[in-house]
Amino acid sequence: MKILLSSLLLLALLVSVSAFIHKRKKEGVKGWKTALTSICFYAIAVLNLVAYWLDGLGIFSWGLTIVLLILGAYFTRYLPVASQSTA
Repeated sequence: MKILLSSLLLLALLVSVSAFIHKRKKEGVKGWKTALTSICFYAIAVLNLVAYWLDGLGIFSWGLTIVLLILGAYFTRYLPVASQSTA
């Protein structure tokens, strides 16, 4: 069961990262500040996967997850503002 869950998460991460990169290139978004929120959320997924593999779901991984969530929320200020289309 552990291998199945890990494989599904890795597959989902790879698909998500490739879709994220493709979307950024398609829209012409440049710079690393606009990607910081997504990087923090991907780091949370990787951190929790490694903690799951190493049976390290303790206070350290929980604390680091909370810090990355707060950083991800903070870096939303650098996300580009979506334009609204009026009908």
